[in-house]
This record gives sequence, C-alpha cells and structure tokens, in this order.
Amino acid sequence: MSGFRGTDFRTRLQEALLNRALALTAILTGVVLVVMFYYPVGTVIARGLGGTVEGAGAVGAILGSEFYVGVAADLFRDPAAVPAGIRGWIQAGFPRVDFGLIGFTVYQALYSTLASLALGLPGAYLLARYSFPGRETLKSLTMLPFVLPSIMVAVGFVAMFGDSGVLNDLLGALGFGHVSAMYTLEIIVLAHAFYNAPLITRIVGAAWEGIDRSMLDTARGLGASPTRAFVDVAVPQLLPAVLTGALLTFLFTFMSFPIVLALGGLQLATVEVWLYSHVQQLDLAQAAGLAVVETGITLALTYAYLRYESGQQGLTGIGRGPNRRPLFGSLRDPRRIGLLAYGIIVVVVFLGPLSSMIIESVTGPSGLTLEYYAFLLERQLTGAAFQVKPLPAITQSLGFGAATLLVALPMGVTVAVLESKQFPGSRVIDALLMAPLAVSGIVLGLGLLQGLVFGTDVLGHSIRITGPVAIVAAHAVAAYPFVTRTVSPLIKRVDDRLIESARVLGATRERARRDIELPLIVPGIVAGAALAFAISIGEFDSTVVLAEGSGRYTMPVAVERYLGNRTLGPATAMGTVLLTVTATSFVVIDRVGGWWEP
Repeated sequence: MSGFRGTDFRTRLQEALLNRALALTAILTGVVLVVMFYYPVGTVIARGLGGTVEGAGAVGAILGSEFYVGVAADLFRDPAAVPAGIRGWIQAGFPRVDFGLIGFTVYQALYSTLASLALGLPGAYLLARYSFPGRETLKSLTMLPFVLPSIMVAVGFVAMFGDSGVLNDLLGALGFGHVSAMYTLEIIVLAHAFYNAPLITRIVGAAWEGIDRSMLDTARGLGASPTRAFVDVAVPQLLPAVLTGALLTFLFTFMSFPIVLALGGLQLATVEVWLYSHVQQLDLAQAAGLAVVETGITLALTYAYLRYESGQQGLTGIGRGPNRRPLFGSLRDPRRIGLLAYGIIVVVVFLGPLSSMIIESVTGPSGLTLEYYAFLLERQLTGAAFQVKPLPAITQSLGFGAATLLVALPMGVTVAVLESKQFPGSRVIDALLMAPLAVSGIVLGLGLLQGLVFGTDVLGHSIRITGPVAIVAAHAVAAYPFVTRTVSPLIKRVDDRLIESARVLGATRERARRDIELPLIVPGIVAGAALAFAISIGEFDSTVVLAEGSGRYTMPVAVERYLGNRTLGPATAMGTVLLTVTATSFVVIDRVGGWWEP
C-alpha cells in the first residue's frame, strides 16, 4: 500500500513540475512577445496616431490624401461634400474612379486571389479525385510557399519573363516577336499565384478528401445528375475551405513586398512598398501613419478569417472519401484532357521561373558560362568592405536561422500546448498569440528599429538592442505561428486513453508520455523546426529594414541588392545559392527528425 502511495506522490510531483515548467515557458513566451512584438508594433501605432505631418496626425493626413485613398479622401476631409460628389459621378455617367495607393493594393490583392483560386482549385480536384505515381510527393510540394524565399521567386520570374529572359530567348529562336512582361500588373498577379495557389490546393484538397462519398451516392440514388449532386452536396462542404483559402491569400497578397518591389517597382507600388520607401528616406512619421492604416486593415482581415474558421469547424463531413480513379487512362475523357492541359500550365508557371533562374545563372551572351559565379567569388575575395559579399550573407543567414530555431521552436510548441487546453478566455489569448500573422515584416522591422535598435528609455535608463538580436527577434516572431499550426493538430489528436492504458499496465506517467505521446508529436515538431528555419533563411521584409546601412545582410537581402543594380546574372547566381542552401537545410532538418519517428 505504501508503494502505491509513493508512486502516486511521484506522479503528482512530476505533474506539478511539468505544469510549472509549462507555466514558466508560457510566461517567457509572453515576455518575448511583449518586448519583441507588441511593444515595437505599439510604438509604430503610437507614432502614427500621435505624430504630426504638416500639423495633422499622420493617420489623418494619409486618410485625407488623394494619393493614398483617392476619391475616398473626401470621407475624411469633408464628409458633407460626399453626397454631392456621388450625384456628380452619377450624372457624369459613372466614370472610372481612382482609389489611390490603398485602393490599388486592394485591387491587386483581389486580382491575385482570383488567379490563385483559378490555379489552385484544379490541383485540389486532381489530388482528391485521382491516383497516380508521385501523388504524395506532389501533395508535399504544396508546402512550397512556406519554404521558398519570395525574393528568390521574384528573381526567377525576372529570369523567365524579363526582356533578356528565357521566354524571350525561346521566342526569338522560334522567330516570334519580343514580349515585354516586366513591370506589369499581370506579372505580379502571376507571381502571387505561384506563391499562393499551392495554399489553396492544400486547404481545399484536404476538405475535398473529407467529403462523405455516401452522401453523393445517396443524391445520385435519388435521381440527381452528377453535376446536381456535386452542386448540392459537395459544394456546400467545399465552400468554407475555398473561402478560408481565399481570405488567407488576400491577406498575404495585400502584405506582399519583395515580389511587388522586384516585379512592379514604384510605378506599381503597393502600401508595403511605399512604406519601405518612406523608411529608406527616414520619413518615419509618414511610415508610421501608413503602417497604422495597413495594420488596421490586416488585423480586420485576420479577425474575419479566425472568426470564419472557428465558425466552420466540424461542418465538413467525415466518412467514406471520394473514390480515386487512375489519372492515366483513356484521353477520350474530357476531364483527363483538361487535367493534362492544367499539368502543362503548372509546369510552366511553377518550374519555369526556378529553372530559368538556374539557367540564367550559367548562361551568358556567348553561351554557357560560370562568369556570374566567378563574379561572386571575386567580390568575396577582393570586394570593398561596403560591398555585399556572398560568404557573409550565407553564414549570417545560417546563424540567424539557427538562433531563430532556438527561439521560435519552444515558443511555437508552448503556444500549441496552450491551444490544446480549454480555459476561460482561451480564444482571446489564441487571437493575441496569432497576431504576428496579421502584421507585416516591414511594420515589425520599423517598430524594432525605432523602438529598440534606436533605444528606448525605461526608468531613466536607455535600453537598446543590436541589429542581429532585432533580426533574430523578427524572424522568430514570424516563424513561431507556423510551428504552432504544425504541432497543435497533432497534440489535439493524441488519445488520452493510450496514455491511461500504459499507466494501467504499470508505466509511470513520465514513461507513458515519453514512449507514447512524444513519438506522436515529434514529427510535427520536426516539421515546424524545418519551417521555422526555412522561414528565417528566406525572410526579407523585416531583415531589409533592420539590415539597412549595416553589414548584417542575409542571402535574400544580397539577392535584392544584386538585382537592384540591374545585374541579373549575379542576382540569379546568388538566388541559386539561396535555393541550394534553403533546400539542403530543409532536407537535413527533416531527415534528422526522421530518426525520431516510431
């Protein structure tokens, strides 16, 4: 009897220690977020709301500027004149209306969302309804947006669609005319579709696989045609996933920065690009005001996404999923012909830019060459101190990635554990913890720059952090929500009955958690680690702000600076190095994690 009591005491002690450790880690996570996220972003908001631009508040000046909001400026400058303005617009025959920089940002995000849906939905149908060799590999590649650095994708599109790119070289060889695609809205939208269509495919594909096949069979048995059964049964179950993917895509493309900067320039600038331009010019008051407006919009979008997602949980049917048919069969089936055409489009859109970047890095005016890599080597060996060198960019990227991993991984796992526990106010806390998804890297970088790098006074003491610490903080804040989203579903799926069964068979609670629970969630932790490292390697938005004027540049910043000099060759060579390092790091972390799998 005393032995049972001793075991029970040890169990309670272990549980108490575990709960205390979790509470301590949660407190540390909260402190990191307050210091490295909420305070910097709060300083930006405070400056935007309280600063002055020509005697007016920065936010008020932006909302009253036709450059930023177009005709909507009258809503803030002179609301009484709005009815007369609307009457005049109607009497003039509904002429085209300009909604300024913010209106264009919304327009391109909407256009990009529609393009992403058009490119991603057929992929969801393909993965859900057909079986073919490499299907699982193709499904894994839908993680593409979270692994590839966006600036590298932009360089790939320049290499493929630029004036001297692979597409024009191919058209010239075939005797066709020159195509000028750069600095157009279409190329920006296509690049956004490249980045976000896999997200649509992944979200909608998962929902499609969860459709209860028996419900479709019942509808067919009651006399409905295949089309009617799909519209009445499948579409209502797919619509929540489609809308969720569309909301996320709109949010990401609204905050898009490297792609618009490289492919559109200032002539097609969005809010994010113009915000960065103000930071470069040290016009921090205007930058803060614009950041407040942008953050208000993105927070509203994120709130709508979270509310809609929580309201749709459990609506997707669970049962016998769709029967997959072989993809390769008779071409008399028009659906197979359509999917074949879709496959060709996917190869061009997804593999074309990356292949073009690699091809351009080894191709010169006279044919194959290694001169661009030789340029990087020469820059490394003989370049001046102020010039961008490849080796420091590589080592600093890897260093920042490792440091980010040490910070983001425990933060993400802790938040995932907290999400699995229901307590009063848990939804509010979840929303606060996921807020970094709604704040752009430029805004966070600006906040860290003016709030902590420049220094802040606390009780008469000046507190400052160095550039590298700020960069790691920005990367960790950007990465940990993805760790949480990877680990949280696995924690929620752990069946407590398995642990209790092990306890009945004599295992201690610590042994049961180590042998049963840990192997079930380690794959998610490893996947989250790989994502966090890849996100840090490819992070550009906050890094380019914090690395401005310093030697703490990373590989994405080096790529942008080479591209900014209109020297496509070195930019593609550096982009290929970035692709190699990112892919290798991701695979190594994933393989190391594979050793833990049961």
